[in-house]
Amino acid sequence: MSGRSFGPNSPKSFNAYPRGEFDVESLTFKSLRRPKNSELKPTKMFKSFANRIQHYYKLHPLLVFFISLSFGVAILVVLSFYESRHQMMSTSYGKYDLGQRSDQFSKLKNLVMVAGHSVYTSKSCGKVDSEDSWFLESYQKHPGQAATFLEHIQEGVVAVAKDDAALLLFSGGETRKDAGPRSEAQSYWLVAESKGWFGEQENVRWRALTEEHARDSFENLLFSVCRFREVTGTYPQNITVVSYDFKEERFASLHRSAIGFPESRFFYVGTPASATSVEAAKKGEALVRTQFQEDPYGCLGSLHRKKLGRDPFHRSIPYPRGCPEIEDLFHYCGTALYPGTLPWS
Repeated sequence: MSGRSFGPNSPKSFNAYPRGEFDVESLTFKSLRRPKNSELKPTKMFKSFANRIQHYYKLHPLLVFFISLSFGVAILVVLSFYESRHQMMSTSYGKYDLGQRSDQFSKLKNLVMVAGHSVYTSKSCGKVDSEDSWFLESYQKHPGQAATFLEHIQEGVVAVAKDDAALLLFSGGETRKDAGPRSEAQSYWLVAESKGWFGEQENVRWRALTEEHARDSFENLLFSVCRFREVTGTYPQNITVVSYDFKEERFASLHRSAIGFPESRFFYVGTPASATSVEAAKKGEALVRTQFQEDPYGCLGSLHRKKLGRDPFHRSIPYPRGCPEIEDLFHYCGTALYPGTLPWS
């Protein structure tokens, strides 16, 4: 049994039912007809479609013309829409014509940057010159310290009030964990607001903004330059920095050289530290200045670790998206000065 074949050619095999369709009326089987291949080749389909178009065109030439025109216009509109969206997504800042800007900020040419040193934590602005109103590190807890912050804010406002082409930027990020997610820059702006901009509200307030990501003095300067470009569409012609007088060499020499900004266009307004903190401040500054001499961009060793410690809320830094022309400077890390070309050099 196992050796016998029961395939279709086997003599033992038989068809139980004839192949075909059973006709109920005649009670007979009809042989199946194989359907013809109804698939049209692409060329035949195209010719058929073209013939129909030609036929309709002969019958209704104007109608076919307007339909074709409308279809073409619709395609152009769709393509134009997607092209514009693609350009908006792929084109970085600065690729557009800066001369097309017409807002009030485009007229500003000079930068006045006030470097932040603390976060304002009081629930009211009634005691801005009180140390209890600010979050102070141990080395800052000296009588009169809060008054120095207020003096920096006022000096920045005064400098901008004297220059109609200046933009005021308060610079400083969310650097203190226990102070909460509040930035130094926003703290200074709010204090200036509470003081009525020291009598210069109408003149200064509209051109006083913030840079809220800097974690050290070098970033105060670099990020503010980028923020200026982001706001005005150009880079500053002149830069004025407001901070403590004992930090002048750090800003005016080390940081200015690190970004390659011309010395003749860089200015510094320094105010004294509180009387009880001068000696300790100068000693600490000497150490930090030495560190920046060895690491001009604060990207190595202790300066880099300090910078990371001043970002307790893990904020993403948006720069250099607002200043694409100096993107390489942002990514540069080395002990030698940046060798590339810069917009102001």
